[in-house]
Amino acid sequence: MRLEQLDSIDRVAADEWNALVGGFPFLRHEFLSALERHGAVGADFGWIPHYLVLRDDADGQITAAAPTFLKLHSFGEFVFDFAWAHAYERNGLHYYPKLVAAAPYTPATGPRLLVAPGRDRAAVAAELAVAVREHSATLGVSSLHWLFPRPDDIAILQDAGLLIRTDVHYFWSNAGYRDFDDFLAHFTSRKRKKARRERRRVAEQGITLERRHGDEMTDAEWTLAHHFYATTFERKWNLPVLSRDFFAELGRTMGERILVVFARHQRRTVAGAILFHDDHTLYGRYWGCDEDYHSLHFEACYYQGIEFAIEQGLGRFEPGAQGEHKIARGFLPTYTHSAHWIAQPEFRRAIADYLEREREVVEWRHEELTRWSPFRAPEP
Repeated sequence: MRLEQLDSIDRVAADEWNALVGGFPFLRHEFLSALERHGAVGADFGWIPHYLVLRDDADGQITAAAPTFLKLHSFGEFVFDFAWAHAYERNGLHYYPKLVAAAPYTPATGPRLLVAPGRDRAAVAAELAVAVREHSATLGVSSLHWLFPRPDDIAILQDAGLLIRTDVHYFWSNAGYRDFDDFLAHFTSRKRKKARRERRRVAEQGITLERRHGDEMTDAEWTLAHHFYATTFERKWNLPVLSRDFFAELGRTMGERILVVFARHQRRTVAGAILFHDDHTLYGRYWGCDEDYHSLHFEACYYQGIEFAIEQGLGRFEPGAQGEHKIARGFLPTYTHSAHWIAQPEFRRAIADYLEREREVVEWRHEELTRWSPFRAPEP
């Protein structure tokens, strides 16, 4: 097999690429192509497409691929290495560009070692991991980072010589709940009353919720959905990189994988949340609201998503990065990972030592946060 570098996802046939990715929405050909076409990735935003594919010399078919980007900064990754970059700069070294295997702007766990169906996945994934690491050394970048890979790929990346970093996010798991009331029945009495009170307060304000799939959305509704996304970023002094036309295109090309929750009040649409899903997992991504309504964020972003996941038989709901407040709504602390190869030997040793000490803190934090679980303790 030979490694080939592609500067655009459109140099790969959509069917061939999607066969590698499966249902994970944020690496689908449609999603990556829309990012490129609407300027969300490229030199201007510091995410330069640098896809790496392994081709079989015998038939020319792609056997594996890595969704890699040359990064000129560390924004939009949700695995924070700013301190590493500053340390490089203080020692007169350049940290950027670096190579990142990730879904741009998306802290969602998913495939990063993409292997064609019918291949020996473990063997081909291991070969891909080594090939990408060797390519990084040849390229001369400071480092290589695999962000939010699947748990079963951690050992493969570690065997390829990468350092493993651990963090905690908050995920909801479906324990075979019949409906939302059955889900709440597993809470302690106090936490169950709090959740019901939050939902009741939304209704008492005269707010109604409506769920729409992306392929059902009108142009006017996409304009509204983008407005809510953009205003949240602007309030936090962030740049809303994703355009209205980007979302509208996804509605046409992969709308069945998009869920939009609108909140209506006095005949006006006052808030919206944008979520994605595949056959197994719901992913919360963006939210915005024009006014301050009590508990509406919890309803639109969490409770509506949990109801949808139960109805569709989805096993997991990842609502986004950070936020200890999610625990009380049934999202429990869950380990996430990243893998890192550092070219400079002295920095590699220093970062390895840092990650070992950081892991102890993360494990302690995970144990403490788990104590906040709203679920009743199982009976002996």
